[in-house]
Amino acid sequence: MSDLTFNKIAGGVLATGLAIFLLKEVTTELFIQEPPEKPGYSIAVVEAVSPGGGPAAPEVPPDWGTILPTADVAAGQTVSAKCASCHQFDPAGTNGTGPGLFGVVGRKTAGHPGYMYSQAMVDEAAKSPVWTYDALFEYLKNPQKVVPGTKMSFVGLPKAEDRIAIIAYLHTLGSTLPIPAPKPAAPAAEAPDADDAAAPAAEAAPPAKG
Repeated sequence: MSDLTFNKIAGGVLATGLAIFLLKEVTTELFIQEPPEKPGYSIAVVEAVSPGGGPAAPEVPPDWGTILPTADVAAGQTVSAKCASCHQFDPAGTNGTGPGLFGVVGRKTAGHPGYMYSQAMVDEAAKSPVWTYDALFEYLKNPQKVVPGTKMSFVGLPKAEDRIAIIAYLHTLGSTLPIPAPKPAAPAAEAPDADDAAAPAAEAAPPAKG
């Protein structure tokens, strides 16, 4: 074999090897991604704002004495299907991934027998010892925000009507918390007396010119 033929073969082999190397590098850059430092999905949370562009006013719990007697219990049972993968609703109080929810309304926070609560929920019990209507209403909106570190990974129920409905349903399941009396209606503002209203107007009128 002549030197020229050998050089051609060697050059072809080197060129092929270089092409394979470059193709491998390009493929790696295009298709292989580094795994995230923390597995899971990033969920963007949009803070509520008022129509004027500022932060929305804090949500006020409803008047339970007025709203619970007429709340849609059937709708609440439908909403509770979102919880059924982790919670049981049977009278035996069976625990699943989360504690049994029969009798949760009025129950001690982090107090269901046989369930191992997170330390975050145990700490919450020191601040909020009973699952009242208001406590459930706030917690179910965004469990991780209200009790950071809770085992409950459910994103929550942002709609107030859904939380009212499911609390009404839970109230039918062995609740020990009575429905409170409706709050008294706010007194209507009294209309100003005709003479009192006329007096400031008379004082503000300019004196007549002679």
